[in-house]
Amino acid sequence: MTTIANRYEFVYLFDVTNGNPNGDPDAGNLPRLDPETNHGLVTDVCLKRKIRNYVSLEKESEAGHAIYMQEKALLNDQHKKAYEAEGIEPSAKLPKDPQGTQLTQWMCKQFYDIRAFGAVMSTGVNCGQVRGPVQLGFASSIEPVVPMEVSITRMAVTNEKDAEKQKEQRTMGRKHILPYGLYRAHGFISAKLAERTGFSEDDLELLWRSLTSMFEHDRSAARGEMAARKLIVFKHDHPMGNAPAHVLFDAIKVQRAAKDADLPARGFANYEVSIDAARVPSGVTVVERF
Repeated sequence: MTTIANRYEFVYLFDVTNGNPNGDPDAGNLPRLDPETNHGLVTDVCLKRKIRNYVSLEKESEAGHAIYMQEKALLNDQHKKAYEAEGIEPSAKLPKDPQGTQLTQWMCKQFYDIRAFGAVMSTGVNCGQVRGPVQLGFASSIEPVVPMEVSITRMAVTNEKDAEKQKEQRTMGRKHILPYGLYRAHGFISAKLAERTGFSEDDLELLWRSLTSMFEHDRSAARGEMAARKLIVFKHDHPMGNAPAHVLFDAIKVQRAAKDADLPARGFANYEVSIDAARVPSGVTVVERF
């Protein structure tokens, strides 16, 4: 597989309808908010988790596409696999090169998320650490969002003691939703860091497919309806890049459609997305993936 030879940045738009895109455990699972602006937030970790989940579904049991950071995984057991494959006794200290490099490279070859996002693999059984070429920032809603707390009832009970209570009252609960929110996230892909992990053109295409389809396989009552709305990619001719990322991001404008400016947003159709081609420097190609 050919390692990517171009630098990329991308703007990713997704939305939520009547759901909670990323609950905050420190705030009773309320949707995450910027306290100064009331704009909604979705963490980079949340988005990476959905990418990992999509890859594990599409590439299930396929060599080179295992997921390193997964639920209930014992990371040191993952590291031991590298030592076994290279015929080295597991150690808390990374062996000197070339053995140390071989262990790190083995982990990169086996695990998609290490090739993409990097990993710190020095937790007891040491496989070194590597910085990944793919990075994501927090997603922020285009406009302030209004969280709602909705009361729900449960007809069933968990034990006999509660059965008598239910005759008089039902079990009550709460769930938090946003009626609607459109979110914007920025992503960065370094060709030079890809050389260190072996992140390939095939891996890149898999990343684009993940961003396009990951919400289709992540449905739950808590998250409501979530959808990927637009993916705009900036491709640099030079591996080191042809322009600063912030200049490219400034060329993308997402704003309310004039006809709906005075109404609460309740769908993607309430917004307009525009690309100012004059602000995109030479050497950078703009590709709308969807």
